[in-house]
Amino acid sequence: MISWPNLVSQLFNGLALGALLALISSGLTIIYGTLGVLNLAHGAMFMIGGYAGFVAYQYTESFILAVIAGSLFVMLLGVLMERVIIRHFYHRPHEDQLLVTFGLGICFVELVRLIFSSQSQLVPPPALFQGITNLGFMFYPTYRLAVVGIVAIALGALFIVLYRTRLGMIVRAGIEDSVMVDSLGINVYRVFMAVFGIGAMAAGFAGIVNAPVVSLTPGIGDDILVQTFVVVVIGGVGSFPGAILGGLIAGEIISVTSMFNPGYAYVMLFAAMTLVLVVRPHGLLGVQGRE
Repeated sequence: MISWPNLVSQLFNGLALGALLALISSGLTIIYGTLGVLNLAHGAMFMIGGYAGFVAYQYTESFILAVIAGSLFVMLLGVLMERVIIRHFYHRPHEDQLLVTFGLGICFVELVRLIFSSQSQLVPPPALFQGITNLGFMFYPTYRLAVVGIVAIALGALFIVLYRTRLGMIVRAGIEDSVMVDSLGINVYRVFMAVFGIGAMAAGFAGIVNAPVVSLTPGIGDDILVQTFVVVVIGGVGSFPGAILGGLIAGEIISVTSMFNPGYAYVMLFAAMTLVLVVRPHGLLGVQGRE
């Protein structure tokens, strides 16, 4: 028998998971929407963000500094990855992009496993968000509530960058017509580097924010990568609002289904994705005609 508090608790869990998926997916979708690169190393960047933050926390014992360090480290890694490797694959078939990013993801995971072993690591939540909160009708972990707020602020900042700044205007113009942007004298490849760095940073930020919720392991990015791609398909490739909507939908589907039978969580998630593709082939908020 499912009680009302249990259902509400699972809905809150779905909201927290959905918010994280929305943030990770927004990074993936702006990379693919702008650069046309299917980055299968995105899950590994989520994992690296967690570990980089974990190392920073060991030295500083400050969760805020851990979040900053984890995010910046992954952003720099993304910039380096784009400059050294990805730039050579912009005009290559998607199969080549998939293989090289998949290989990079494996290398990142094994490198982290070599350094930290497979033993799980945990970053404690900041003192302000430890314990549980009385919502009146149930008690709920305070940090999970904080995750929703932290991710909402991060998504808001990303929205401002994309829709209220010159860089964002160029990025969105590049999504629609990169040739036109190049003809205006704008260094498109420098913009591409910034876009890849921002997309990677979104994954790294989510990785360290999620670290107090789930223990860090080198393979933690594998499941996230699958869920993130499903979110992008549901929301619409290249759509920032679609990534948010898709993330929230996916989070609730996984959480509510897990309450009845965790083994069917992925089944329901992929069933929802299939239904969306049948009804709207370009996703819920995707733009028809975009390649």
